[in-house]
Amino acid sequence: MNDKRPSLPTYALLGVLALLFLYPIWWAISSSLKPAAEIISDPLGFSLADVTLDGYRAMFADVPIGTGFANTALVLVIKGGMTLFFCPLAGYAFAKYKFPGKDLLFGIVLLTLMLPTLVLIIPLLLEMSALGWVNTYKALILPGSIDAFSIFWMRQVIAAIPDELLDAGRVDGAGEFGVFRRIVVPVIRPGLAGLAVLTMMNVYNDFVWPVVAVNDEKHQTLQVVLSTLAQNISGNRIGADFATVWSELLAASSIAMIPLLVVFVLLQRHFINGILAGSVKG
Repeated sequence: MNDKRPSLPTYALLGVLALLFLYPIWWAISSSLKPAAEIISDPLGFSLADVTLDGYRAMFADVPIGTGFANTALVLVIKGGMTLFFCPLAGYAFAKYKFPGKDLLFGIVLLTLMLPTLVLIIPLLLEMSALGWVNTYKALILPGSIDAFSIFWMRQVIAAIPDELLDAGRVDGAGEFGVFRRIVVPVIRPGLAGLAVLTMMNVYNDFVWPVVAVNDEKHQTLQVVLSTLAQNISGNRIGADFATVWSELLAASSIAMIPLLVVFVLLQRHFINGILAGSVKG
């Protein structure tokens, strides 16, 4: 019987890679807990005796990070919900229905994946301006909520479902939406979980479109707030030195990392299963 367990050198290599990936996170969090002066004088050192929350207190006083979190959460819930509702429906139509022009339409959807995001910025901004949506939540939520990649992935996942299973549901009296809700959705749950993780990461880390679509503090998302940290700190505290700015920057960055780390750790199994489900050839 062949032993397929990884060898000791493989474990050692994986351990080294894990340390390399985790060290920057550890450095950012540990440095945010140090006195500001020590970040510059001893950037690699850390002592429990010197732990302080001064950087966090100053950051909350100088930076509207709470507003950024609230706006990002609002956009994430609504935009993510739209993605997880409409994209599987579109993928289901492309995978299981036959209608004139299906292949052409699906080809056009895939063609949009080849367009760089920056190419679409100006047309989208002109459209938002014509609709009067600049500096509104609509501009942050609606563009990109139904995207080509999500439709393509759901189409690939749903294409692997046997047609006989769907026909059995129709024979039992289920309508088309009932077949989708009661048969398709439970089967594609791993793929949906993977799509949910990717959607959260994309929305949470999105910077280019929010910084273009809104320019008032009321609607700024977390990434936009983080990008203006240095200006906010210097503007709210006259004479703030380099060490103080870095202390508050690291404190804000450490807080911003926590949601994604927690979500990935809790859902990594579903994420991996979703990636595998999306790789099935339709």
